Amino acid sequence: MNAQSAYQAEEARLEDVVKDIRTQLGSIGPRYTGDDFTEQMLDLQQEERRQRLELARKEAYFGRIDFQEEGKAEPKPLYIGKAGVARSASNDLLVIDWRAPVSSLFYSFSGGEAPVSYESPDGEIGGTVHLKRNLMVRKQELLRLVDSFVSGQEEDAVTDDFLLFRLGESKDNKLRDIVSTIQQEQDKIIRADKNLALFIQGVAGSGKTTVALHRLAFLLYQYAGRIRSERMIIFAPNRMFLDYISGVLPELGVGDIVQTTFADWAIELLQKEVTLRPPADTLEYWFEQPHDIDEYTNASGRLKGSADFKEALDLKLSELEASLLPTEPFEPLPGWRLSPERMKEWHETDYGEESIMRRRERMVSRIKRWLESELKARNVTDKKIRAKAVAKLNSFTKRIPSYTAPELYRKLLEGKQGASLLPASLAKSTATRFKQGEAEVEDLAPLVYLHIKLHGLGRSYFDHIVIDEAQDYSPFQLEALRLCQQQPSMTVLGDLQQGIHSYAGISDWNELSGRLPEGSTGYYELDRSYRSTTEIIDFANRVLSGMSGTVKPAVPVFRSGDTVVMEPCTDSGWGGRLAEVVRSWQEEEVFQTIAVIGRTERECEEIHQALTHAGLQAALVNVRQPAYGGGLTVVPVYLSKGLEFDAVLIADAGQSAYGPMDAKLLYVGCTRALHRLRLLHRGEPTSLVGEA
Repeated sequence: MNAQSAYQAEEARLEDVVKDIRTQLGSIGPRYTGDDFTEQMLDLQQEERRQRLELARKEAYFGRIDFQEEGKAEPKPLYIGKAGVARSASNDLLVIDWRAPVSSLFYSFSGGEAPVSYESPDGEIGGTVHLKRNLMVRKQELLRLVDSFVSGQEEDAVTDDFLLFRLGESKDNKLRDIVSTIQQEQDKIIRADKNLALFIQGVAGSGKTTVALHRLAFLLYQYAGRIRSERMIIFAPNRMFLDYISGVLPELGVGDIVQTTFADWAIELLQKEVTLRPPADTLEYWFEQPHDIDEYTNASGRLKGSADFKEALDLKLSELEASLLPTEPFEPLPGWRLSPERMKEWHETDYGEESIMRRRERMVSRIKRWLESELKARNVTDKKIRAKAVAKLNSFTKRIPSYTAPELYRKLLEGKQGASLLPASLAKSTATRFKQGEAEVEDLAPLVYLHIKLHGLGRSYFDHIVIDEAQDYSPFQLEALRLCQQQPSMTVLGDLQQGIHSYAGISDWNELSGRLPEGSTGYYELDRSYRSTTEIIDFANRVLSGMSGTVKPAVPVFRSGDTVVMEPCTDSGWGGRLAEVVRSWQEEEVFQTIAVIGRTERECEEIHQALTHAGLQAALVNVRQPAYGGGLTVVPVYLSKGLEFDAVLIADAGQSAYGPMDAKLLYVGCTRALHRLRLLHRGEPTSLVGEA
């Protein structure tokens, strides 16, 4: 079949599928609004079906693979889409859900005549692939068809043609799904076993965030009935990034998954007993001025986030738990005696693995019941005697300590005891802030840990946890999140090369994975960058070339573009030149998103003023901003991480802006660009880029 005939046949097939989907949608009645529970459950099932059909109606499928199963006479064409759809009349599958076992062939098969197989619930199924076809469907119309494999034909260089076409598209203000272009190494992560904590080291542009989101959709499909979306959670670095990724899961037909930051979640868990010191204060301190390596090493975040600090708090918790056991007898009335040995026996035999304060509550309740039993057994009816006994009870139980997490944290950090946990000055300053009800970001992991140890989680366990930008997490944060699961089931992703918050984060994934039980973790490394052109990735790799480390440099997908430009600029002409470059890019009308990236928030304010003065409309991003709106954006480099833009202008890449310790920071800025990158520099260019 020639290309034109194939296209016409696919158009006819698509028209037939869309017609059937419309028929099915038309047969679904109105929503049920009554109180009958059975009808409510049926209505929920009907609504789920309607949403699945609506998803398929917009974009019925994106791929086709003709698979001949062993023992079958003919190959069968299988169409892969975001939602599975069966034909209304016969129940034959029109579209197979991308998460179904057989769909893995579409992602894992890369060509050749050798037999292939996939794992089904009934075991391994083998066979032969005769055709692999990529299809771009938009608004029920077939826009593009690319055959990446046809049996019997000599393979040429079209294998990545569809991928390169998708990568070359312009970006808007939201991250999109990659379900039609998932690569083999990404698919392995998505389909990995649920009961693991997967650690994913992914270079800039490797799709690690999107892979993690697709993994959530896969787990809900694969383990339907055993895990629930409302018991999953995504931790992102900031609210703006949450807004940026907010469209991916709905595009995949998934809802109800909590998406938050660690700070927001922690404050809510602590029932807002503390307020958070504005994060801008910390960010401005670390990024508005240079710091030496000793400051990074001894930073508050690194000390409070360490495993050593967690273990020191564990010792204090053991002491607290021991103090729950009264060492004196309870004697409410003369001759009445409840011995410490009896209370210890209750504590050790009846309270199991409950939280510390729950054990205290049960101990107090047990003592109260003992007194009530004694009063009843001795037939004490005199109100004054009973009141005296109750007063003794209240006095006795008040001596059994009770704390909230902030109260205990403050107590532990006060005086000589605090100096045994942290450097004396740090312990004192932290305790002082807590008197005012204020915490810093690095205090949240210890507070969450103490809260769960003291009060437990009840039924608030998570079936699966996603941690994005995890290189900026401390070991203590992971320890706190471990307590939120009955067994490890996590997707932990990041890039050590983008670890710009080294005053609080990690330098090796073993610092996090080593906190989990042996055999409960997996590790994947994604070194292919799908975001930027070859020229941009090669340039960014040069920025990191002087750094030591075990992480492989990014390998670009072969997509060539414009040369990266380093341009000198005078102080007096700087603002005007920024505006000239931006205006020239806008006039080309090929870039939907342009970013001017500054070194600091203060510098970004200057940039924004210069662009505004030149008549350009730009959004100014800061740490308090909840959303990214696309278009022309001015953003500090440390807030740009995770975002991507068609074109990026680094406002000043001079030596005074990016010194030897700022390689990761400049790398982050450069790798935000998809198609074009230009760097201005006032004075000498940064030594990080060599002879550019």
